[in-house]
Amino acid sequence: MESIELNEPNGKMKLHEYKIVCTKLGLVMCVYFICRYLTIGAGSLLITVFGNMNQTALFLTHSAIIVVLVYVIPVLFAIAIFKDLTAYRGNFRALYEKPRRLARALGTFPATFGLGHGTALVTLLFSYLLSRFLGGETLIEDLLRPTTIEPTANIAGVIGMILLMVVFAPIFEEFLVRGIMYDALKDYGVGMAIIISSILFGLMHGSLYMLFYTTAYGLALGYVRYATGSLFIVTILHAIVNSIGAGTLLLITLMEMTNEENRVINTVYTIWLVAVLFMIIVGVVVFIAKIPKIRKYRIENPWTEIGPLKKTVLFFMSIPVIIMMVFAFDEISGNLLLNLIIR
Repeated sequence: MESIELNEPNGKMKLHEYKIVCTKLGLVMCVYFICRYLTIGAGSLLITVFGNMNQTALFLTHSAIIVVLVYVIPVLFAIAIFKDLTAYRGNFRALYEKPRRLARALGTFPATFGLGHGTALVTLLFSYLLSRFLGGETLIEDLLRPTTIEPTANIAGVIGMILLMVVFAPIFEEFLVRGIMYDALKDYGVGMAIIISSILFGLMHGSLYMLFYTTAYGLALGYVRYATGSLFIVTILHAIVNSIGAGTLLLITLMEMTNEENRVINTVYTIWLVAVLFMIIVGVVVFIAKIPKIRKYRIENPWTEIGPLKKTVLFFMSIPVIIMMVFAFDEISGNLLLNLIIR
């Protein structure tokens, strides 16, 4: 890596501040992944200790634990490490102010959906071709399959999952990623802030097969966040995208509950999948059509002494960020950490 020459003294001070921000973001992500692993332990503990509990109560309890551990605690930790709560309390109205052209902002949904789910289809195709090239069934398909939806025959579990996907995830994830993380990085370059926060958003989903298309979604939502200056619209867009996945989950569950014998549900499910595929194709076309306009859109770069690539490299060289990457990609490390905590 080339040496970084900075003007004295402001240049070195800016670099020092940036490294501190990188460290803090790495710590936030480490806390996030530790909380994710704790939810796995909590789920196993609930089944072991309260195995005789009513299934509905068990699912709802586990959902509540997920909300507290995966959403509330990381957000509170991020607020504490970057700003105090009173500072954010005064900015809530500004953060969630509706953009002046709300309909135009919502009109970015087709391109956002096309970029995200188009990337998902490319990931799926790449996974299939690679597995065929390597000869039959391999771990590649499991690593790169672009969904983690697990159907269940318990309707309470489905309702809990839908609430997590459509309500809690958009609110907490957008506040954490496009709010706190984006704000922490934007003074060092808005484009770089969008890219890094998008990668962190992808990593937050905890699997290699979701990394690519959730990062793509992050790039689109980050662009909208910058263009509108509002968390309100990106939260709404996130909720709409997740509601489509939630609808798929609900239909799969209904098919499981009827043993795939209900023709009405099967027909609705088929129509739903065709409609989603149509939306993806339209979205990809809309996104491609918007590329020339996006390229003309100038993004602020208040710190030009270091290029975006070097800033990104410096970010991923931070020790907490390296540890976070281990958590993100190595489930064995996470399980070892969980065992140490339990002991």
